[in-house]
Amino acid sequence: MTSSSAPAGAPRTAGRLSRRSKGAGPQPYDFRRPTKLSREHARTLQMTYETFARQYTTLLTSSLRAISQVSLVSIEQLSYDEYIAQIGNPTLLTMVTLSPLPGITLLEIPVDMALACIDHLLGGPGGAQPQRELSEIETVLFRGLLDRILGEFRYSFDTVKKIEPKAGAIEYNPQFAQAAAPSDPMVVVSLEMKVGSQECIATMCLPFAAVMQALQKADEATALTPAERMAKDLALRNLTGGLLGAKLPVVVRFGTTQMYPEQIVALEPGDVVSLGHPVNRPLTVSTNGITLAHAVPGNHGARLACLVVDPPREDARR
Repeated sequence: MTSSSAPAGAPRTAGRLSRRSKGAGPQPYDFRRPTKLSREHARTLQMTYETFARQYTTLLTSSLRAISQVSLVSIEQLSYDEYIAQIGNPTLLTMVTLSPLPGITLLEIPVDMALACIDHLLGGPGGAQPQRELSEIETVLFRGLLDRILGEFRYSFDTVKKIEPKAGAIEYNPQFAQAAAPSDPMVVVSLEMKVGSQECIATMCLPFAAVMQALQKADEATALTPAERMAKDLALRNLTGGLLGAKLPVVVRFGTTQMYPEQIVALEPGDVVSLGHPVNRPLTVSTNGITLAHAVPGNHGARLACLVVDPPREDARR
């Protein structure tokens, strides 16, 4: 599906996606697990990426001090294999996680555009750049710009789902990326980038399952009426308040020991039971079988008490 198209007469630039080739015949479709975006979901993504394009434009213009423009070209659904086959080689592919969404997202920017951006960052004129990998210093500079780009994407995606984008490894050969299985459905977003005299098509490839999960959660939130949202929030506050006010049994205990049945039966006042608990090891403080802290015994007034201390070191546990 295409949400917008490039201006008429626009030059074909490096990295532009070609049309998807038609399949050889009918393909099976599982209606229980849809692999197509609905019109409403496509519109939501279009508005999200149009916002991102505007934020991206402002960021590039202010950071690079060069006339920049980013605009949405298209939103398509392709298999991962189709996407990899259609982007340039070499190109600059950054693996991005969008926690808490599952899967790996790929942010692809042609190498010459990345080098042009770095040249502008350093006060250069930009212009045509060679097709080569970034040096270590250039990679550090690019990652700094990339973190700011992902920050703008987080802001734009906030209307759909709160995410924490984090840039990972960088690959120059798409065949080495291996971010998904070849047949996995992906959502591919194409963005036209103009920085100074340079133009290109950058892409973002997101796992379809992650996008659908975010869109469905957004649907659930917007489907509630204001009264229903208020009732849901009130129920959550009541539940949280009830849990915080509940008292739980807390147990302070020594380490255990094992005894034979005849020893247990023969116990009398004055007998000493040796515990498997080193004298230099603190006691455990637990609730419902879960250790919360460690403590040493003592008293507080007329009652026994314990003082919470740091957890024992590994060598002290032996």
